[in-house]
Amino acid sequence: MRKLITLIFSLTLFFGFSQTEDLDSLTIQLAFQKPDTTKVNTSIQIIKLLYHNKDFNKALQFIRESEKLSNTLSYSAGIAEITYYKALIFAKKEDYINAIDNYTKSKELYIELGDTLGVAKINNCIGLIEIARGNYDKGLQFSLSAIEELEKRNLNNELCDAFKNLAEAYHNMEAYDQAITFYKKTLLCSENLDRQEAIIETNKNLGDLFYNKEDYQKAIYYFNNVLTSIDTTDSILRGDVLTKIGSAYLALNNLNQAKEYVTKGLRLSRRLDYDKGILQGLNSAGELYLKEKKTIVAERLLYEATTIARKLKDNKELIKNYGLRAQLDSLESNYKLAYIWQKRYYELKSKVEKQQEEAASKKLTQTPIATITPVDLEVNLQEEKKALISQHEEEKKANQVEIERLKFVFYALLAAFAMVTTFLILIYLRRKNRIKYTKELEAKNKQINLQNEAILDQSRNLEDINTVKDKLFSIVSHDLKDSITSIKGFIDLLKEGSLSQEEFNQLIPELSDNANNASLLLFNLLNWSKSQMQSLESKPSLFDVQEVFEDKIKLIERKTEKKGIKVEDNSLRDFVYADRSMVEIIIQNLLTNAVKFCKYGDTISIENHISNGKCLISIGDTGVGISKENQDQLFKSNSFTTIGTKNEKGTGLGLTICKELVELNHGRIWVESTENIGSTFYVELPKTNPSGGF
Repeated sequence: MRKLITLIFSLTLFFGFSQTEDLDSLTIQLAFQKPDTTKVNTSIQIIKLLYHNKDFNKALQFIRESEKLSNTLSYSAGIAEITYYKALIFAKKEDYINAIDNYTKSKELYIELGDTLGVAKINNCIGLIEIARGNYDKGLQFSLSAIEELEKRNLNNELCDAFKNLAEAYHNMEAYDQAITFYKKTLLCSENLDRQEAIIETNKNLGDLFYNKEDYQKAIYYFNNVLTSIDTTDSILRGDVLTKIGSAYLALNNLNQAKEYVTKGLRLSRRLDYDKGILQGLNSAGELYLKEKKTIVAERLLYEATTIARKLKDNKELIKNYGLRAQLDSLESNYKLAYIWQKRYYELKSKVEKQQEEAASKKLTQTPIATITPVDLEVNLQEEKKALISQHEEEKKANQVEIERLKFVFYALLAAFAMVTTFLILIYLRRKNRIKYTKELEAKNKQINLQNEAILDQSRNLEDINTVKDKLFSIVSHDLKDSITSIKGFIDLLKEGSLSQEEFNQLIPELSDNANNASLLLFNLLNWSKSQMQSLESKPSLFDVQEVFEDKIKLIERKTEKKGIKVEDNSLRDFVYADRSMVEIIIQNLLTNAVKFCKYGDTISIENHISNGKCLISIGDTGVGISKENQDQLFKSNSFTTIGTKNEKGTGLGLTICKELVELNHGRIWVESTENIGSTFYVELPKTNPSGGF
């Protein structure tokens, strides 16, 4: 049992899942059969089932495996049948070249085996292809040769296709009586096999033939069969049939029935925007209204029909249209115009008839296939059989010679290939060594470049440190030295007794200012030097910014009183998330700058509020303001400074430090200023941890 399951699973993976119980049964049966002709025959049954199930790809898989086994066994009957189904599949895929090639190979084998049924089936299939390709004479010959054998064997499916082939071939050759005979046989056969599409198509073809033969009653009968077979949804076929029935009733002078069907057909064709159907409907409707003497309506319909017929270049309908327009103008006594239409009618009709005669004369030069008798066909088949056998023998000899020649060519090519391969291997090895050497050089160059870049970075760093050092010494040697020297001078005077206690008390505020200036300068120098050395780090915490304002306002009270400056503290209790000491330095610098550039009577205003979820601090003044040129330099240079309103000096580091400290705390700083009106500095700081932590 385990072995059986393993075999079935293996076959399923190779060929795919079976679609029917018969297919399952045959697949299992195939798994246990020996590799002999019985296995080939079982495989052919599976191929047949897959073909009828339209599983062509899986069928081709079985065909390939079965071909190998059949060729190994030299099983001609199996090869013939397998090749036949291969051709059928190519024909279904509309690959007619491969289909004809495989039909021919299969037919040769059937002829050798004397299998007349196999030959008949293939002749029928080739007839189908030739008719589909427009080779009606050739297709007719093949289909006629197949019918007798198919009728003997009661092969209704193949017989039905053969009848259809013959009917279409006779129809295209304008042998209408023979076409009707075989269309009737096709219809009967299709009804027995319940082929609905074939039934509809054949009824339509019979209706068209009887309509052209002017046997209108029979045409109506077959057209009605079409309407009965198709559903009531809008379709081009339905519109065409309705118009044809209306035209047939019109020819029989049954005007009421004609109007009903012509109107329905025309409306349907207009809905579908089907120009050919509209044209036929317009001509029929125009003829109908002519018979009813309704010339105005007829003229409108026929005029529209003329335009469409010329656009479609439909000569048949245009001839009919010219004739009807000639009748219309005669009825309205407009004989001059009627003559013009009549002239056009005869000119176009003569032109079409001449073209038909030329086509007919070409057909007469061809073999009159339609008159071939069964005896002629039998003789042709026998001759064809002999010719094929003879051709087969010649081909065998030619193939043998070709095989010997190809062997020689093969060995020569093999030797050449070996030489070329050796040469290419040598080139490859040499190229590989060269690439390896090149890569090593590139790696060394990269390493040298990296070392050079590191040296350059170190050089730049040393230059930056040296610049910071020079700047630091310059500031210490001038600004800080001045403040400390001033304080020391006051202390020395007091120590020597050169100053009375009262004089000293008067100088204490100035000493305090000098000390504050020195303290602020030291603060700025320390933080600036740290930032230049890239060692300044922020240690943020949550604190109330209003407390910082209160502390820093006290530090500038003495200076504001001395310069007569009013301070408006509009700050509110609000928390920011930043390094408190850095924020204190920022606010102290901004307040000191505001005092420095205010004159007597000016005002400094301090505010803070929430903006976009952040704390926005503003320190404004009504002082001298800052020019546009100087505004652009404020935060860019480490040495930009100007003299205050009382000749106060600066280091040029204050706003640079402010900018760096603000950015270290994930904030931003900017200024809005107008000369002689005042300046406002804005600082935006976060209220919570920007990284989302706690």
